[in-house]
Amino acid sequence: MNVTLLPSTTSFMGHRKKRHVNKQVILMFFLILFFSIHGFAQTEPPGFYEQLKAHVAIDSNAKLQIASIEITGNKKTKRYIIEREMRFKKGDTIIAAQIFKKLQLSQELIYNTALFTEVILTPYFITGTDIRVLVTVKEKWYIYPTPQFQLVDRNLNEWLNTFNADLERVTYGAKFVHYNLTGRRDQLKIYLLNGFARNFSFVYNAPVSNRALTEGFSVAAGFTQNREIIYKTDADNKPLRYSIDGFVRNQFYMNGTYIRRNGFYRTRQFGIGYQYMDVADSVTSFYNLNYFNNNKSYAGFPVVTFRFQYINTNNINYPLKGKIHSLLFTKRGWGIDGGVNMLSVDGDYQKFWTHQKNWYSVFGGHFRIKLPFEQSFINQQALGYGQFYLRGLENYVIDGVASALAQYTLKKKIWSFNIPIPFKNNILDKIPFNIFAKTYGDLGYSHLKPAFDTRLNNRMLYSGGFGIDILSLYDVNMSLEYSFNQLGEKGLFLRAKGGF
Repeated sequence: MNVTLLPSTTSFMGHRKKRHVNKQVILMFFLILFFSIHGFAQTEPPGFYEQLKAHVAIDSNAKLQIASIEITGNKKTKRYIIEREMRFKKGDTIIAAQIFKKLQLSQELIYNTALFTEVILTPYFITGTDIRVLVTVKEKWYIYPTPQFQLVDRNLNEWLNTFNADLERVTYGAKFVHYNLTGRRDQLKIYLLNGFARNFSFVYNAPVSNRALTEGFSVAAGFTQNREIIYKTDADNKPLRYSIDGFVRNQFYMNGTYIRRNGFYRTRQFGIGYQYMDVADSVTSFYNLNYFNNNKSYAGFPVVTFRFQYINTNNINYPLKGKIHSLLFTKRGWGIDGGVNMLSVDGDYQKFWTHQKNWYSVFGGHFRIKLPFEQSFINQQALGYGQFYLRGLENYVIDGVASALAQYTLKKKIWSFNIPIPFKNNILDKIPFNIFAKTYGDLGYSHLKPAFDTRLNNRMLYSGGFGIDILSLYDVNMSLEYSFNQLGEKGLFLRAKGGF
């Protein structure tokens, strides 16, 4: 008897894009075909579970012992990294009615390490009460020395619509990434970028560094230069930019983080670092006196963080069931108020439901509070930055010191197909595609003191729309969304992301 447990579709969600998408759609399609070195597998019906029901029906409290665990396919990854994610160990006794659940949870946890393209758990009955578990994994390609071509603008829509796809507004260079440097799930990333902006930085992340496999750390440092910066947000929630022939802002940072993960789903991180930045004198003396909230054109300050995160989903990259919630505390600056001093609290909650007939739904709630409410401009970023935005209002930035966002999405998988790889390789034999149709609605609010008020601050915001998600390889996905907002605006947004 055996059970084959395979992970569901995997993909990251990225930024949304707007209008003029025909060329971008074609481009992303060929990018997906080109970057075909990761893979995924779909969940298949576990035949072992049906056969086990007969045994459970006789005595649901019957106990099965894990007599042995064998692991194959891990040429680079250490064995104990895989065993760390399993919900049982050799010698454990498990109630028969729970065996399939334990196998499924172990498969999901191993896959969520992001080290493998495929994870298969196969149990074999040695006797009527003893089980041997075979864990078969297929490792990814971990080394990526890749050329880089990055936009300096907030998203592709802004680059296309505001700057007419100006090729001078890009950074270029090289990025070296090793996602499993010593076989212990540790990552090394090095960036060497030049062009409209410069970025020389490195990150080393080792989530497992002690014998108990409960502690880890990360270190990072970098130096960046920008020829243009956003120095203010205007009354219509558009970013105002300042640029010079040279570099208008120089920034250096370094930080270290201690990571604690006792169980399977909860992680605690404590970080401490230092950041220094200086800007052109005219920015703080003329364009925005509140940029650093003082009369200086530079600022150096410590940054202390504490994050608690809970992740329990079937797939960390594109969840279809489970939940995620986190809480982040950030202290910036040496003092309590004035200058760049800030204490912020960020909360996030996401719940994923799997319904019948390939229907799925997602609810997300997010909030951010910054104290005191009298903040420098560099501390006022809220809606419109990163992943903290309303779908349909991507073209606006809404600063704030107290912000909240609620999002709901209903989707259905409508099509699934594979494109065979025409040449032999050890990574995957096909490129999978899964297409979801969806509809969604967002609510948001961002509070800002009257002195900095804009037309979208201090009022309830709402938007909605419908679209499709095209999911393929491990870290490549594309979304097409037709969104509308309370301002009467509507349009097609293209969002795409890849990890190369």
